[in-house]
Order: sequence, then C-alpha cells, then structure tokens
Amino acid sequence: MGLVLATSTAGAAWAEPSTPTPAPIDWAACGDYGGECATIKVPVDYANPSGATLDLAIGRLKALNPAKRIGVLVVHPGGPDASGINPFILRNAIPAESAMRQYFDLVSVDPRGVGRSNPVQCDLDLLEQMPATYPASESEYQTWLAYNAKLSQNCRERTGPLFDHVDTTNAARDVDSIRAALGEKQISFFALSYGTQVGQQYAELFPRNLRAMAIDSNMDHSITSAFRYLQTTTEDFEGSFKAFARWCGQTPACDLHGENVTAVWDGLHRKAAEGTLKDPATGEPITAEQLRVFLFNGMYDPAGSWFEVAATLNALRAGKAAKLPAVATPKAETVSYAYPAIWCSDWKWQVTSFRQLDQYRRQLEALYPHTKLSPFWSDVVYCLGWQAKVTNPQHRLDISGVSPVLLPKARYDVGTPAAWNYAAASQIPKSRILEYDGVGHGQYRNSTCARNHIETYLTTLKLPPSGTHCPPEYPSQPPTSVRAAAEQPLSVTGRPLH
Repeated sequence: MGLVLATSTAGAAWAEPSTPTPAPIDWAACGDYGGECATIKVPVDYANPSGATLDLAIGRLKALNPAKRIGVLVVHPGGPDASGINPFILRNAIPAESAMRQYFDLVSVDPRGVGRSNPVQCDLDLLEQMPATYPASESEYQTWLAYNAKLSQNCRERTGPLFDHVDTTNAARDVDSIRAALGEKQISFFALSYGTQVGQQYAELFPRNLRAMAIDSNMDHSITSAFRYLQTTTEDFEGSFKAFARWCGQTPACDLHGENVTAVWDGLHRKAAEGTLKDPATGEPITAEQLRVFLFNGMYDPAGSWFEVAATLNALRAGKAAKLPAVATPKAETVSYAYPAIWCSDWKWQVTSFRQLDQYRRQLEALYPHTKLSPFWSDVVYCLGWQAKVTNPQHRLDISGVSPVLLPKARYDVGTPAAWNYAAASQIPKSRILEYDGVGHGQYRNSTCARNHIETYLTTLKLPPSGTHCPPEYPSQPPTSVRAAAEQPLSVTGRPLH
C-alpha cells in the first residue's frame, strides 16, 4: 500500500526512447478528490504506438502557492493496484502545509488496469474460490497451480487486450506520457513501495526527464530467487515484531506492558496453529495465517497501529476478541482485481515443486521462530501457473545520466525490507540512503525527520548528508478508541499490499 507519478533528447551516443505526445488535457472538477481530473490517450502497446489506445485517468492538485511554483511532482499511488485519484493519496497523505503541496502541482494517476484506467476485471465467484494459505501438501500445491491458471485466463477474457500490457515498464512509459501531455520538459517524482519500482524504471528509461526523485521504502526488482524474496520479507517481519515487543515493554500505556510480549504472541500463534484459538461467542477457529496477517498489517504504521495490536492480542488472550470477519462481497458478477496481473507480469519464480516450497517454509520457520513466514508468500505463489507472459522480468537497473535520487528506508519494514533498499541504492548512481532507525512502511508518514528531508530535497535539491539517521518515532499514548476497537472484528482479510 503506498503513495506515489518525453520530450526526447538525443545525443551522439545516447537517446531516450520516444514518448508519443497526447492531445492537450481537458481538466474538469473531480468530486471528492478535491482537485481536477482528466484522461489522456496512451498506447495499449508502446511497441505499436499507432495501434489501440487506452484512456489513462489522471488527477491534479494545483500548487497552493502558484507564485513560487516549482513545477510538477508526479506522485505514484503504488499498490501495485492502488488508485491515485482519491482523496487519501494526495489531499490527505500530503497535507496542505507541506512544501510539496505549496510549491508543486501534484499529479497522480490511476495506473493502467486500475480504477478508471481500463481496470482488470475477473469473475467474482472465481475470486471467492481463491485458496487462502501457503500450500501445505502436494495436493494444495496443485490446487494453487490450477487455480492461478484458471484465474489468469478468466481475467484476460474479462479485461481484453490490456491484460497483457500492464507491467511496470508500461506504467513507467505512462508517466512519461503524462509529462509530455502536461508540456513539462522535466518532472519531479515521489513514490513509496511498489511505486518506487515505477520510479526506478522511469529513471532507467527517461533519466534526463527527471528534475528530482525521492522514492521511499524501495522495491528490489533484481531478486530472482524465490527463497531470497521470502527470506528478506520474513526477516523484517521478525525484526519488526521484536521491536514492537521491546516498545510495549518500555511503554506503560501498552496493554501488555510488564508482560513477556513474545511469549504472549507465541502462545496465541501456537493455539491458532493447533486449531484451538477460537472465538468465544461462536466457537469458530482463528487461523495462524489470519493472526500473522493481522500482526503483519500492524507493523506498517506503529503510530496508528501498535496500541491496537497490543490491545487485541491481550483481548484474544482473555477470550474477548470478536469473530474475524468474512471478506466483504460486492454485489456484482465481476470485480476489479489488478494485483496479480501486474505483479506476475514483472516476476518470474524458479519454483518447480511443492517439495521446494515446503523446504523454504521449514528453513524460514527455523530462522524466524516467532513470525514464521511473511504473508508476502502470496507474491510468489500467486504467479505459479499464471498464464501470462512475464513481459518485464527481474533485472538489475541500468541507469545513467539521472539527477541524485533520495531513498528513505526503515530499520525494519515488512512491506519493503531494508535489504531491498540497500540493493536498489547500489544500482542507482548518485543515490543517497536516508536511514530511519524505527519500524514501518513509508517513512514520509512514519518519521517527521524523514518527511522534512524528503520535502527539502524535492523543493531545494539539497540532499541530507551521507549517513544521516532519523530516530525512531513511536507513540507513547493510545488513541481513545483503541480498546474499543480491540473487541471489534480484526482487519485481517485480503492480502497485504506493498
């Protein structure tokens, strides 16, 4: 989950790929979004620019201080299936007092295949049949393969030709089509999570069209090993949980203060794995996977979640937590579901058997005894048997001629682990890591210090000194609603997003 947005320049030895110039933009007021919306026409297939087109939906919030306007800041929504045309992404996530809001026109997008931009469609009844857990047997492994094949074929039929052109390379080219349509020689770019991959590949394709780029909580699209992917995500899950347990022990207002938080969690997880952790009102079991997803989601935003996580674990232990909810079912035959279509266009995993996956699980449970396995196992398993070409496979970035790039990261981040950020920085010339020494995903949100450095760089081009660290910012008092929320249904359904 996350924030995030050619005139070609040719030289004797270097030239950027050309971007078709769309027609002028016809902006119009845009409801709850609070800004302006429009569509631009872009090729479905950039290799065939005169072929079929897509109406790409974009949104804009004009600079609040137009006299000091710097230019356009493209803010990519991430996901990889998040919409950029909603109030949260721009108006709420970047507040009015922000220097970014004051001095930039903020422009975002519903990426191709998402929201208003020809969304990927799949049959709802088929989505409701999706397996829920990491395969525990050969039979479950084969069920996943067959299901993924059937789902991908169904989504292609429901979506049309765009289904085979939703990879991140196309998303990056769409950003340059936006730049060209706006008539901007250069743009600035800000994103977090999956949106950082869009930014990385934009810098690879169009380096001279970037004035500045800050990419927060980075993907590493060079990982080819499924085990390495699972290991890095689980490593930061374990590290985040241990930091949460230490915080609770040091915070008198935490519901588990004075307790062995690790032991409380381990006991609840053991009962869930045995099938004996049940809702006292209905007797229905709470699964280990549900419990891990709940904890995992709570590690994204310590200030907003940690008190609730502790209160909920305490309530579960006392037999007071409410029943886990079922997935909400829209009243429709089809539903938008772009995540695997985009994701599995970008990632190819050399997994050939249940035995291989089961060995990975056993190794990870030995390495990380408290959290066992990151819920991002789904990023690997969803793509096994997927019937679509991997059009943008993993690769090391090949970037040259780009302005300095700022990469804020956390000490532990369940969404984009620390190891990914270091790897991405090593592939981007003139990049600068900004260290947040706490836990969380999206340091613009989690750290006042990091937010100030991000805004300073984007507005003044002044990078923080090399080796800059921002201290952890954890809450000391809970919101008033936390204990009441702890006895409500847990928000654990669905898969986590980057």
